[in-house]
Formats: sequence, C-alpha cells, structure tokens
Amino acid sequence: MSKTVLVVDDEARLVNLVKAYLEQGGFRVVTAKNGREALFIARQEKPDLILLDIMMPEMDGHEFMRVHRQERQTPIILLTAKVEEDDKIIGLELGADDYVTKPFSPRELLARVRAVLRRGNQPAESSPRLHVANVSLDLERFLVEVDGERIDLTRSEFDLLSVLMGSPGRAFSRLDLLDRLQGTTFEGSERTIDVHIKNLRSKIEPNPRKPRYVETVYGVGYRFALE
Repeated sequence: MSKTVLVVDDEARLVNLVKAYLEQGGFRVVTAKNGREALFIARQEKPDLILLDIMMPEMDGHEFMRVHRQERQTPIILLTAKVEEDDKIIGLELGADDYVTKPFSPRELLARVRAVLRRGNQPAESSPRLHVANVSLDLERFLVEVDGERIDLTRSEFDLLSVLMGSPGRAFSRLDLLDRLQGTTFEGSERTIDVHIKNLRSKIEPNPRKPRYVETVYGVGYRFALE
C-alpha cells in the first residue's frame, strides 16, 4: 500500500509541483493550505509523513506542530524559506525530524521523504527489545517505557535513543549521531543533535538538568549510562 504524505503550504504552485513529483514517486498525497486545515486533514487521513511550511496564514507551521505533537508522532519535514539557524532550531525543538530550505530540488525532497520513512521501516535487529537501567525500548512496536511508564517519542528521538541504548557506555560524537539518524541526505548541523537530546531528556529523565540516562561526554558528544 502506498504511503500517504500530507503537504502543507499556502503556495499553490509549490504544492502542485511537490504533489506531482511525490505521486510520480509512488506516494499518495493529500494537501492543506494552512495549519488549521492541516490539523483536520491529519486527523482524518493519519498520514505517514508531513511536509510542512512554517510561514502560513491562520495557523503557521510552528503552531501546527505544537497541537499535532500532542496527538500523534507523525514524522515531519519542514519546508522553510528562512535561512536563519534559530528558525530551524525552533522547528526541531517542537518535534520536526528534518528540514529543507526553499528553493529545493524535487529530487532532493523525494530523497528526504524516503530517508525518513525508511528509518521507520527498518527491520528489527536480532534483539528487538533493549533494556538498560530503568529504560525499556521495543524496536518492533516503537514503544519506550521508563520505570514502567510509556513515553511518547518522535521518530528522531526514538532512533537517537535506540542508537545510544544499543551501545551503553559508548560515547558517540554528534557527527556520528547525525549520520545514524539521517545519513547523507541530512543538511543539519551538529546543533541539531543537541536539540534532539534536549527534547529526549525532557521526556525520559527524572531531572533533565541532571541527566541520569543520557550523559554528556564533554569534548565528544553523548552516551547512554551503564547500569
């Protein structure tokens, strides 16, 4: 069955171009022209991925993510004309998985879409369940529990946690983690990893300011603490 992509942008010409290219690539595409309309369509269609513009009337992309992330953890790729790093970081802090800056090539966008969706369809490893300290991660069912309580993570947060938990005690550099998350299709900076780590800690740590599980290795990057 074809994957469904929701394209949200108020530029009709861009939406039609992206829609045609994604459909040519084998995807089913639904569209919305602002965040408010996108919320309604996302609730009805439950898309596999969302391509989201930031600057839109009625409800912008940032506000859409604030609401949608309370309901679902759908992978989101931002479409933004802004080049300032802080604007992209805000989107990542709200739960975006990736971003592309306008103007972009349709081929690049298609590669990004496939890369993010591929991460969600990777076969489970020989041990589909990881358990370190009080954190349990189920790779097959995309479930995370801390002290027996279920925690909702975005795709990027889940993948980041699975990498760290897969080798507890090992220090990963930010570049290593960037490559594990997105591979060669990702244009983000090392600061992107810091944002995902901050979001992850806010969800799984008893005290995010004093991390118990995801430790900072100064001068290197991050590691998952040994029991």
